[in-house]
Amino acid sequence: MTQPSDAHPNARTINVVTLGCSKNIVDSENLMGALRRGGLRVVHDAPGDGFAGVIINTCGFILDAKDESIENILNYAQARTQGRIGRLVVMGCLAQRYRKELMEEIPEVDAVLGVDQLQAVASLFLTSTGTVTWEDRVLTTPGHYAWVKVSEGCDRECSFCAIPLIRGKHRSRSIEEIVAEVRRLKELGVKEALLIAQDLTWYGMDRYGRRKLPELLETLVAQGAPDWVRLHYAYPVAFPMEVLELMHQHPQICNYLDMPLQHISDRILASMRRGFNGSQTRKLLDVIREKYPEVALRTTMIIGYPGETEQEFHELLRFVETYRFERLGAFRYSHEEGTSAYALVDDVPEELKEERLAALMEVQRGIALEHNTALIGTRLKVLVDRQEDEYWVGRTEADSPEVDNEVLITSAQPLLIGSFMDVDVTDAAEHELFATPVDIPS
Repeated sequence: MTQPSDAHPNARTINVVTLGCSKNIVDSENLMGALRRGGLRVVHDAPGDGFAGVIINTCGFILDAKDESIENILNYAQARTQGRIGRLVVMGCLAQRYRKELMEEIPEVDAVLGVDQLQAVASLFLTSTGTVTWEDRVLTTPGHYAWVKVSEGCDRECSFCAIPLIRGKHRSRSIEEIVAEVRRLKELGVKEALLIAQDLTWYGMDRYGRRKLPELLETLVAQGAPDWVRLHYAYPVAFPMEVLELMHQHPQICNYLDMPLQHISDRILASMRRGFNGSQTRKLLDVIREKYPEVALRTTMIIGYPGETEQEFHELLRFVETYRFERLGAFRYSHEEGTSAYALVDDVPEELKEERLAALMEVQRGIALEHNTALIGTRLKVLVDRQEDEYWVGRTEADSPEVDNEVLITSAQPLLIGSFMDVDVTDAAEHELFATPVDIPS
């Protein structure tokens, strides 16, 4: 293999490519910090070639994510063969699951390392390096919001999920470390800390012997949390209602709860090993809606789980129509080797999965439009994320970046990206609100 010319402008640059979820983003950012501290120039998801090295942080959760990761690896492997990039390293979830296969089938890759090997990845490019840590983290998100990983892995045994196979058992970070990181991010200008874990409500069980999410939130607020703290992802079993009370008490904690429910059919939930049934799900949602109607609920559904009947799918549709989630996403069931559901027959045809997915999202589009239309004429607080075409784009506290609604703001004067402001809602679409500023900060 040839190497890119030293004269190329990227010849001393490492390009870190991140695929998959926000947990991968945090890993990439910590790795980039270590590389930069070691004296290297580091870029993220940069186009082009000529790089001294490319590190691909892969996703291996479901089939579509695996296909995207493989496509990226093959593209860079070709560039490696042609001498358009230097060293090629593959890390992350796909690498954790299929290390042997990747090494055998794509020999152009120089190294394949798993999810807990950030230190080893850094060492491939540095002669000496300290510990890869959040303290050197380089944000790849806009500077006013950042993901904060509060734990790693998961103790749940959901039949469809490969995360425990990839990332292992649940491992909580200490409250002190999380608070220190959030305070550091605030010092850097972060206005919104998005707490992320595979099971946020299980936080603390392994380290402290009991659930400590409420205490973590209280400590964050007491020690100077940023303007917004947002929660991803909550598990419904034994959900700690104190969290909702803290949302009610403290404006810094967004009135937003991301709780993936996956389905409502008792039979499917039992097969999924979710630990609760449809009746328990409805009771929990009824309590939340009654006591905390201001909380925006986001959920995720799986379509086409093995054996899903037309009746069970229509039960799910009626459930969504009844509970009218403010935000809802869905994906087709992916038959993942190593999971307990892999022993089942993946008997719902892909075309039918697609039809059911489209039908569910059509229902949700109607619900979303009704939610948004009801906001016309109201005044909302938004965080301005960016400028795009003729609009300034912001979000309300009911919206997480990338996945939820946006507020398209028309303003004759420039707005400050990363600032909060009040807007008047003038119109609505399925996934957007249109607004004008009440006043523009100087």
